[in-house]
Amino acid sequence: MNSPVNRRPFRFGVSLISPSPAAEWRAKCRRVEELGYDVLLVPDHLGMPAPFPALVAAAAVTERVRLGTFVLNTGFWNPTLLAREIATTDALTGGRLEVGLGAGYVRAEHESAGLPWGKPGERVGHLVRTVRELKRLCSEEPLRGQLAQDGGPPLLIGGNGTRMLRLAAEEARIAAFTGARSHPQEPGTLLALSADQFAAGIARYEEFERAGRGAAEEPAERNLLLQMVQLTDDRAKAVEALAARSTHLTPEQVLDLPILAIGELDEVVRQLLGLRERFGLTYLTVLEPYMEAFAPVIEALRDA
Repeated sequence: MNSPVNRRPFRFGVSLISPSPAAEWRAKCRRVEELGYDVLLVPDHLGMPAPFPALVAAAAVTERVRLGTFVLNTGFWNPTLLAREIATTDALTGGRLEVGLGAGYVRAEHESAGLPWGKPGERVGHLVRTVRELKRLCSEEPLRGQLAQDGGPPLLIGGNGTRMLRLAAEEARIAAFTGARSHPQEPGTLLALSADQFAAGIARYEEFERAGRGAAEEPAERNLLLQMVQLTDDRAKAVEALAARSTHLTPEQVLDLPILAIGELDEVVRQLLGLRERFGLTYLTVLEPYMEAFAPVIEALRDA
């Protein structure tokens, strides 16, 4: 296979999930850049850093990295007020902003904030309206004149359901694949998709992308969130705790999950090169606890 998506160079992101005092936050952001990451990301969960001020602070102490939300829960946001936040943050970060959007999956956060939760279709519907309204507002004055990037920052859209995959295929510059879905018995937690289920989701997305984009239009970049990173010579031992929680999967299926980067360095590198070749996944994101552990993988993949 030699398509435009799997010819892309890799990009690497890290999602900073831990609130920190100012000096510690600045040091952490500088470290992201030192380790070779391309994108510094902030999520949108209660108890974690507020995305937009955190990204503006990160911009002040970094020079190269892009800065993104990963991902905004659009149920928290009025589209018009969100557009204002985006325009100001894009200006204050010097046009380094990327905007990740999702439908939200933690009901308890909505209840804590006094916001309606809604059925899945309602939450996705709000996301669809938000995407379209953001594009409209960013193309018109006064926001258009405030933006540092023509047309507004690139949109990343993440999710697994059919409507989410179609929306990403039609509207996103970056399509994000989580490799997990909401747990039916444990609200607010995620259940890993098997490798076969993950592949089926990519295939559905590609069908929507072929139908939703013109032949001359560049395909979206494809992102994968790696839920665990560990360089080790004992893969089975490393995933014991995850296997115990993932009773819907066999131990062999757990070891085959695309969201795990576990093994010796050359083994992990081969796995991630394989994900690029098979699925076009070239933008790889890790969570903050694995930021240091993943750094040798970044260096090896850039040399590969």
